[in-house]
Amino acid sequence: MTLSVPGGSIFGLLGRNGSGKSTLVRTLVGLIRPTRGRASVLGYPAGSVAARRQIGFLPEVFRHPDWATGVEVLTLHASLAELPEARRRARIATVLDLVGLNSEGHRRVSGYSKGMQQRLGIAVALLADPRLVFLDEPTSALDPVGRREVRELLVRLRQNGTTIFLNSHLLGEVEMVCDRVGILRQGRLVATGGLADLLEGTAERATILLRSDDTAGGMALTSVFPDTVQHIGGDFMRLVFPIRSHEDVPRAVQAVVTAGGRIYAVERQGQSLEEIFLSLVGGES
Repeated sequence: MTLSVPGGSIFGLLGRNGSGKSTLVRTLVGLIRPTRGRASVLGYPAGSVAARRQIGFLPEVFRHPDWATGVEVLTLHASLAELPEARRRARIATVLDLVGLNSEGHRRVSGYSKGMQQRLGIAVALLADPRLVFLDEPTSALDPVGRREVRELLVRLRQNGTTIFLNSHLLGEVEMVCDRVGILRQGRLVATGGLADLLEGTAERATILLRSDDTAGGMALTSVFPDTVQHIGGDFMRLVFPIRSHEDVPRAVQAVVTAGGRIYAVERQGQSLEEIFLSLVGGES
């Protein structure tokens, strides 16, 4: 496969479990070698020293020593990355501030929450100021608060010009932060492009909100669109109907109003990233 990820963007790689996401990432960062073909990153062979010096990596499963402090963990990795000693203290302070742990750096990792440990892992990945960062399932083990913290961090990194390669099966997370996505099926890339491009033109249904006792308006809409589905909740009902042309929504509104119905809301809805994903890989064995 060939991927092109613009600098300063967030790219999301999607696929079912076993589709090859982690294998691809591990190949690109040089942890495993391809059995066939070649892999390159930033113009250098994957796994070469030249490539590794320009990338950061957060694996899906990692563990830092519980007895060490955040600063001690980063100091160890600064040494492994061969950062000049004169730069280490300043760089450690910079990444701790970037991930929101500047006041927690001298606490032991055993006292960190899962979200804090994840942010420390991202700080390790960012320590050598890489051009490209690979994050393998960075939010899968987090609660909603932790996921939000990581999403906000990814947006800040993008604003600072860092390119992020995000490997995830959490479609909602990807849809919130990614500029481009690729969908992997059994080791093959079946779709790739800008998120807006993939979602564009997929609108296929609309919703009209009426009062739950507005039987005339509901019957009028159903007469025009027999496939209308009705959802009643409290004082209102939502009527969802398929649309096949730009004229369908005006036709629906006119039919309801002509019948004396009162419309409280109209919403045109397109396919979600989840629906597109399922249509491409839903039958994958």
